[in-house]
Amino acid sequence: MFETARCSIKRFSRNDQSDVEALYVNEQVRQFLGGPRQVDLTKERDEMLASPAHSNHWVVREKQTNDFIGLVTLDPHHNGVDLELSYQLLPEWWGNGYATEVLKTIIHYAFNNLNLPKVMAETQIANKASCALLEKVGMRFEQTINRFGAEQAIYSIRST
Repeated sequence: MFETARCSIKRFSRNDQSDVEALYVNEQVRQFLGGPRQVDLTKERDEMLASPAHSNHWVVREKQTNDFIGLVTLDPHHNGVDLELSYQLLPEWWGNGYATEVLKTIIHYAFNNLNLPKVMAETQIANKASCALLEKVGMRFEQTINRFGAEQAIYSIRST
């Protein structure tokens, strides 16, 4: 488990399933992620809990209230080499610095605990807020590609 000034970040567990499912059906959250999905995460949850490869899936909660904020993950990037930092936060938490706190913490963990040389992120070019967030946490724009039917921006940050 990790903590920021305002957040607790803990590994995804069975008890988090309904909160995480709420991300998948939220139109605002899913605007740049292929749209809302009606999904039952039971099978995916069980796979995540059983697989060490999915140990880098964390639920973010507000420390004082334990309210669900979102999900952050480090999963293999499409390039097959690096890990990709991904995040989904409920809209009521946007614009207040929560994502910045959490992403900086996970990047620090990636470099200092996992000893990764580089962390990637990918977001739609049209998602200006996400692009700005990635730059705010120190990521640098690398390139654009077309994937998932949209122009994507690839960002990365290297360990110092």
